[in-house]
Amino acid sequence: MKKKMSNVPIYISIAEDIKEQIMAGKLAPKDIIPSEYTLCEQYNTSRMTVRRALSTLVTDGFIYSIPGKGYFVSEPKLGKYILEFDEKKSIGVKIDEEKLLNVDIINPTIELVYNLQIPQNKRVVTIKSLFLNNGNQVAYDEKYIPYYTGIPIVEEEISLMTFKDMVSNKSSSFALKKQLKIAVNKASKDIADLLDINPNKAIVIIEQKISDENYQPVGWRKIFCRNDYFNLSAVSTKKEDI
Repeated sequence: MKKKMSNVPIYISIAEDIKEQIMAGKLAPKDIIPSEYTLCEQYNTSRMTVRRALSTLVTDGFIYSIPGKGYFVSEPKLGKYILEFDEKKSIGVKIDEEKLLNVDIINPTIELVYNLQIPQNKRVVTIKSLFLNNGNQVAYDEKYIPYYTGIPIVEEEISLMTFKDMVSNKSSSFALKKQLKIAVNKASKDIADLLDINPNKAIVIIEQKISDENYQPVGWRKIFCRNDYFNLSAVSTKKEDI
């Protein structure tokens, strides 16, 4: 096992170590994973921690279980593609300026209660900004993060942070679960004004949700992108075909 990285839960380190063995070909499809007892001995940890690591690998599709027999390496999914998303690189043009419009702490709407899975009395930090290319409005970004003591709400701090940086303060970034949804819809008047386009013009809406290791959402955002700037691409690589 590699030297454990600081601030990374032990079960995540175990899962990453086994993933690397699979991707390096040391564990081939249908190979049996060492028993829980063996893994406990190998990583000097508890059975509960090992089971959590194995559960993570099952969820990620790297292994599967057969009751009474153990865990086995999954077959590669050749039809699976990996979409790498970066808020300033995946839109299709170079974002040379991010204009921060507003930072506020609000009471959640019904939509925020649903997407962040929070009680109605839980306050939420909102961060709204425009992405620009040569002075042209390319996309409008809304970020929503449940408020907690210590979260950055000073504009100078926020301007230097990515969305992942903002939400990973309470969780290891290795343990974060990410979801992405992309849709096309007509722009409302407010969004059209921000993007300097005609109302009802088609735009691309990117929703990103980040959750902690317990699948509790720690951040939700919506990016409204002009369709004449948007470009989507995905790749299938040996490393990620599992």
